[in-house]
Amino acid sequence: MNFENFSEKKKTAIMTLVAFGLFLTVWELLAQFTSAGMFLPPASKIISEFLKSFVVPIGRHTMPTHIGISLYRVGIAFALATVVGIMLGVSMGYSKTAEAIIKPIVEFIRPIPPLAWVPLSILWFGLGNESKFFIIFLGCFNFILVNTYDGTKSVDQELLGAARMLGANERQVFFKVVLPASVPYIFAGLQIAITAGWSAVVGAEMIRSDEGVGWLIVMGMSTGNTVQIMVGMLAIGIVGYLLASGMALLEGKLLKWNQR
Repeated sequence: MNFENFSEKKKTAIMTLVAFGLFLTVWELLAQFTSAGMFLPPASKIISEFLKSFVVPIGRHTMPTHIGISLYRVGIAFALATVVGIMLGVSMGYSKTAEAIIKPIVEFIRPIPPLAWVPLSILWFGLGNESKFFIIFLGCFNFILVNTYDGTKSVDQELLGAARMLGANERQVFFKVVLPASVPYIFAGLQIAITAGWSAVVGAEMIRSDEGVGWLIVMGMSTGNTVQIMVGMLAIGIVGYLLASGMALLEGKLLKWNQR
């Protein structure tokens, strides 16, 4: 069987599997036969505990429930960030007045990491899900807003001029020219935002939580349980990869006409 005859997709899949296999092998050998094993559990133990967590509860729930709870929190915050981010991004890109008002505030808030907002989120929203939604919202929002803004600003001015010359009013220009041209940028922002929001779930679930994949890591850190920490990290990595792949697949289905 000649490797060169494989399609690019198959080559990529094979190389990915080989890379993961080598990584896990090196990890296992280091943990088993060097002093690194004092603080680095073997890969086989992490994978075994991860699989076991699907039937044996960690805390009150098994792994599917922990993942489901975290996905619920991310889903609510991501949906809200999508609506607000697209509305503000399009407004900033289309209206110089909106840009002058909103952009300085956004540029001030954007460098502040979501974790820095944890104390204020507790003061403003308490210890329930609302504060967690807020932290995850911040993790998603900036990517959607900035990409939408860039997409709206990058619309070809000649297209806008041609549409107006042909008699289109501002509403028609916006919905027929500006918005469709911005959609590829919006999807690029959504793809980054969903994984950023999923990453932010760890910080969000530091706020008085007893469930979710972020809680697994926080509780493992509190008890010095390295295996539980890495099991939580494995869950976050796998689900994050699936979310990013799902968003890319959705973009490919909806935007077949777009080649980025």
